[in-house]
Amino acid sequence: MSEQFFTFPQIDPVIVELGPLALRWYGLMYLLGFLAAMWLLNRHADKPGSGWTREQVSDLLFYCFLGVVLGGRLGYVLFYGWQWLLEDPLYLFRISEGGMSFHGGLLGVIAAMVFIAHRQKRTFWQVADLVAPTVPIGLGLGRIGNFINGELWGRTTDVPWGIVFPSGGPLPRHPSQLYEAVLEGLVLFLVLQWFMKRTDKPGAVAGLFLVGYGISRFLVEFVREPDAHMSLYWGFSMGQLLTIPMLIFGAYLMVRPVVKETAR
Repeated sequence: MSEQFFTFPQIDPVIVELGPLALRWYGLMYLLGFLAAMWLLNRHADKPGSGWTREQVSDLLFYCFLGVVLGGRLGYVLFYGWQWLLEDPLYLFRISEGGMSFHGGLLGVIAAMVFIAHRQKRTFWQVADLVAPTVPIGLGLGRIGNFINGELWGRTTDVPWGIVFPSGGPLPRHPSQLYEAVLEGLVLFLVLQWFMKRTDKPGAVAGLFLVGYGISRFLVEFVREPDAHMSLYWGFSMGQLLTIPMLIFGAYLMVRPVVKETAR
């Protein structure tokens, strides 16, 4: 059966290795996403009357990066790998073994934005609405990294574009990484770029990001293979359950009455 479908080649996850240092495809995608966000935010800061400087953008990016890495790892361990943590508490620090959670990374970034808002005497929504439109770039590139690594593939399928992944057995699977790269990355980025020029409501752009990501993730989870050690809950995956609060809160941000906020 696999001969009827494209067989994904086994690609070394390490691009280049220099002694103890190794550049991996996934790490490269993170780096490209960070550089793209930096370019967009610096471009915004350079506009007359933006209210931002490049130095302030640099601080924002630094703490958001820490939030992504620390929150992403901690979130994965708590949401998806808590049983391994109970067996070995040091598992939390074995980042090289893989395991990052978007929802944990989101919480980490929220913490970083709260800190920056306080430090720079801004409202939280001034920071969140600036950051939200840049996030889909990193999400899309990250999913491409998953695809190159041949990981986080979808469920078995007989669609013509099914792919046989070396680590996924002999049967073709949905390339769910690419579905997410398109929906969470390209489509969501374009929608946010369009929307941010048509609203000045505090929190609305961030709200649309939460709704857009939540819908995309919820739908793709139906064809994405759940982690082997994870069960379904009432027929839904953990990824779907974690998007529900995002959808509700995001929708609320978009429809809530406007309340005048002042920077602290």
